[in-house]
Amino acid sequence: MSGFVFSEKPITIESGEGATLVADDGTEYLDFGASYACTPLGHSHPAVTDAVQEQAAELTYVQASYPVETRTETYEKLAALAPGDLDNVWLCNSGTEANEAAMKFARAATGEEKIVATKRAFHGRTLGALAMTWKQKYKAPYEPLAGGIEFVEYGDAAALAETVDENTAAVFLEPVQGEGGIHPAAVEYLQSAREVTAEAGAALVLDEIQTGVGRTGTLWACEQADVVPDVLTTAKGIANGLPMGATLCADWIAEDFGDHGSTFSGGPVVCAAANATLETVVEEDLPAHAAAVGDDLRERLQAAADDHDLPVRDVRGSGLMVGIEVKRGANRILRDLAIDQAVLALPAGRSVVRLLPPLVVDEADAERFVDAFVEVLSG
Repeated sequence: MSGFVFSEKPITIESGEGATLVADDGTEYLDFGASYACTPLGHSHPAVTDAVQEQAAELTYVQASYPVETRTETYEKLAALAPGDLDNVWLCNSGTEANEAAMKFARAATGEEKIVATKRAFHGRTLGALAMTWKQKYKAPYEPLAGGIEFVEYGDAAALAETVDENTAAVFLEPVQGEGGIHPAAVEYLQSAREVTAEAGAALVLDEIQTGVGRTGTLWACEQADVVPDVLTTAKGIANGLPMGATLCADWIAEDFGDHGSTFSGGPVVCAAANATLETVVEEDLPAHAAAVGDDLRERLQAAADDHDLPVRDVRGSGLMVGIEVKRGANRILRDLAIDQAVLALPAGRSVVRLLPPLVVDEADAERFVDAFVEVLSG
């Protein structure tokens, strides 16, 4: 008997350290996917391991109605690190839950129903978040979904301004579309979204599930556009592989959020992991490191594509969130990278190889990836 949701790869992972994963046959794989950006500090980071073990020995779980020092510390850290005044924190277990909460909070605070999302967007797989996700293959088997969702072209400020009106509860945007193919938003587009939603009295919700915690070269991607949303959602890398999501809200959202909750909101063990992760990311200035290594990686990839006449249409991204648009199937390239080169990466649709390595990778790791990529595409 086995799980039926995931299509399992023919590689059984036994251990990991840093940017390396080790299979049961002893093969060491360079991890340039970080399980969809979930391990920014790499695998088995000692700060996270120690924090989790110490907390598990004292208290594994108590529900969030009872204050726990570890959870309170997570609230305080996220509030302090949040952009602007987003110091109201709700903790959950995933990005989907964080976005579901943001939908509810925005509708409750505004009294409106309409939510504007973008084409190519991906916001989650539960019925509310799924309704804001663009690709029909994710949605078709589960319809009807939540109503009141309108889609506009990503990056088109005029279309967004035309769609947002006094009946709009929220606009949901990814500062860099991930599942949609690694498309960074222009600074002007995010700034226009901020202006349009403020004028309409709607909430601007920035989905930083994948872009947050230093991934794009700043702690939050929205900082690069000098934009503070009304709600910011984050997850994936926040607890270095343990399940945590968070919805960070401005006061006007938090004052009238309706009725919401979660049994496992802010479990002490997961909070301990998050505290250690956030501390390490800040103390080691990993966002700046991600910016530098990401620039180096994209430059190497573009140079290799030009020098070797590789079937590459585009290399794009921000920090260590990189997309390589190829002229042939991405999944076949990913298979060959894993089997022939012991390098793991991810798809973003059929034609984009997505790179989301741990933020601790260095230029030598970038060079190894590029060499492996050239070998596979030249073969």
